[in-house]
Amino acid sequence: MGEADGHQDEYHDALVDMLELIWGRGFMIPDGPRNARRTVAGLDLRDRKVLDIGSGLGGPALLLAGELGARVVGIDIEGPLIARSRAYAAEAGLEDRIEFRQVEAGPLPFEDDSFDVVYSSGALIHVDDKEGMFAEVFRVLEPGGVFTCYDWMKGDEPYGDDMRYWFKMEGLTFTMETLEAHGRILRGAGFEDIELEDDGQAYRDLCRREYEQMRGPLKAQMLDALGREEQEHFLENWRAMLVVLDKGELRPGFYRARTPR
Repeated sequence: MGEADGHQDEYHDALVDMLELIWGRGFMIPDGPRNARRTVAGLDLRDRKVLDIGSGLGGPALLLAGELGARVVGIDIEGPLIARSRAYAAEAGLEDRIEFRQVEAGPLPFEDDSFDVVYSSGALIHVDDKEGMFAEVFRVLEPGGVFTCYDWMKGDEPYGDDMRYWFKMEGLTFTMETLEAHGRILRGAGFEDIELEDDGQAYRDLCRREYEQMRGPLKAQMLDALGREEQEHFLENWRAMLVVLDKGELRPGFYRARTPR
């Protein structure tokens, strides 16, 4: 992967270091471990085959395997993230329960009915063809299998100037739909028992606390880890994110669905 095959890694070292500082080692999702636990709440994962799409730094996969006993395959398109996640798995002694693979964007490289659960957190926001991706998730799940996801979605209105400014600060490629649109896409792919949960208010509160920590207790750590230019950039990034969260233009949430038995 990388420039040679047309993919440009977007999660540079400073961004990765910042996310780990705010959300926890190995995590690229708000509230780190608690978010991962909430995404799979109520599921018995012991010895279940779990696919983690967009596994990032590997924190959720390590939690699913180490704490909940799952057998996990984590996939991501960015080589540096896969390298770091493999190192974390080795450090945790979980290499026998987790496999991390670098993949190309497109169809999932697995046979039909390969997994009991497909998990994803904060990754499918980067996928343009959500219909195609959800159809692929449906294909690789066993009958009765569960797709469970946390992601950042959009409000009902078109993007405004504040949202476009936040995109610029993030420097990442986002393709957003509303929470309700995700439900329609899931239904169209053949899923049933669809559950949708808006998490906007909860993350607005958390993001505000994160911003205050970045301005206070975490400021020195950020300066040491990132330097002043990056520290100031991420502080402005979080301020801009608070604006679009408060306006409802950025709308985090959870969704879960099941394939027919």
